[in-house]
Amino acid sequence: MSKLKIYNRLLKEGSAFAVQALVVNKLRTLLSLLGVTIGIFLIISVFTLVDSLESSLRGAFSSLGDDALFIEKMPWGPEPGDEAYAWWKYMQRPNVNYDELKSLKGRMTTAKSVSLLAGARRLAENGNSSASITVVSVSEGYDDFISVEIEKGRGFTSQDLKSNNRYCLIGHDVANQLFGAMEPVGRQLKVAGYKATVIGVMEKEGTSIFGDSNDERILIPTQFGRLIMNMRNSNVQIALKPKDGIEKEVMESEALMHMRNIRRLRPNESKNFALNKSSMLNKGLDEVFGVLKMVGAFIGGFSILVGGFSIANIMFVSVRERTSIIGIQKALGAKRSFILFQFLFESVFLCFIGGSIGLLVIWLGTYLASLATGFDLTLTLENILIGVGFSVSIGLIAGIIPASIAARMEPVEAIRSTG
Repeated sequence: MSKLKIYNRLLKEGSAFAVQALVVNKLRTLLSLLGVTIGIFLIISVFTLVDSLESSLRGAFSSLGDDALFIEKMPWGPEPGDEAYAWWKYMQRPNVNYDELKSLKGRMTTAKSVSLLAGARRLAENGNSSASITVVSVSEGYDDFISVEIEKGRGFTSQDLKSNNRYCLIGHDVANQLFGAMEPVGRQLKVAGYKATVIGVMEKEGTSIFGDSNDERILIPTQFGRLIMNMRNSNVQIALKPKDGIEKEVMESEALMHMRNIRRLRPNESKNFALNKSSMLNKGLDEVFGVLKMVGAFIGGFSILVGGFSIANIMFVSVRERTSIIGIQKALGAKRSFILFQFLFESVFLCFIGGSIGLLVIWLGTYLASLATGFDLTLTLENILIGVGFSVSIGLIAGIIPASIAARMEPVEAIRSTG
């Protein structure tokens, strides 16, 4: 008989013994599964939640790319020379404004897009329907920084953004709130008491992690925005993107030089504006989610450790109860490898089934949570493989010592044992 046939027979017989033992001891099997299921559920749930949050955040910033620059009042982190985030100092700075946009746009030679973006919450009304909506004022080039897909009507033209026409693009949810079943394109609504004509409805994006996607926004041209917003108190930024072939650092240096000149800052004066880079977001995300995954693995590791001890304890009991059976098997010619495999298979099989149940519960939970909240939670193939890998590893580690003890038993002494 070839070695392959021998190992195949050992696999079948050892597996049959292990499965029979699991079926006979149903309560013990159930308790063993519970520990591993909870452990895998906890650790993969954390990984799934963190991955879904990371995917949502990176998706929200994907339209910016890695080369966008934002000139605004507040920096996104402590500036060089500041040990902490000196918000009280940053708050004293003036907001960027439309006149600075025009001056900067006329001077920049390395930027292909220079756009003013400003946001504020304002009351939007149509007949008896009203809601407090985030209104975003945009100028030419805004679509390099805000991803806008039109479902109905049209988007802004260059002339729309330069003129004083009171046009607006509304989000999918805004259209439902204010117009219901009516066709919104071509109709008027009021924004902060001023009439505006709806020229387009943006495609539905779904819930954003920030709780404020394009579905819940109204976009208006800058000239209209200056009418309904106090730019000194609103969240205002000048957004820039470099021309093709121009390094982002070159554009940043030029923007810094021109802004200092526009604000007439002397060489020894500190700048009174912030230069925020989109690359800072990706770097920050890497650090934050790296820490979250470490914390999740640490917490879930404890749960899996408890499950592993549970499996090891039950395997020791199983070996003790089946001592005489092990002796008979060895007396009939069973090798150590057969006995070792029999108990290792039982341990790994237990952990695999427990882990699979945990993954199934997570998949069902993510599906139901996505339906209920609209937030995209996904159990990825990577996390499934991690869960299966953890399960098999715990089975091997928890079962190796009991299986080794069983494999080293002497046939005569084992047969004499009463278990």
